[in-house]
Amino acid sequence: MSEAIDYLHEVFESLGPITARRMFGGYGIYHDGVMFGLYAAGRLYLKTDAQNLPQFVAERCEPFTFSQRGKPVKLSYWSAPDVIMDDRDQARIWARSALDAALRAQLAKNKISKISTRKTT
Repeated sequence: MSEAIDYLHEVFESLGPITARRMFGGYGIYHDGVMFGLYAAGRLYLKTDAQNLPQFVAERCEPFTFSQRGKPVKLSYWSAPDVIMDDRDQARIWARSALDAALRAQLAKNKISKISTRKTT
């Protein structure tokens, strides 16, 4: 793993243990099996949704964007504010917010899956 990923273990130690898996040319950042972050192109991104996106916008964070078939694609991961790299309390707060967004997305996905299963039976 890269030095940056090793450092993220320190950054998020107050959240609890994290793991990193290669993906998107970077790494998915997980806590308890839930992906709440993405490290790509030398930058950390955190999971967003309608509830926590305003805090990212207020901090002038930017969405993770990549090109697919010549068109930009934005994911629901936004750059983490710089402060979290040096302030463990802020790191825990922002990571918890991202983890909550990831859990809400997972819950919504599970509900849709259950509805689809009922319709086909």
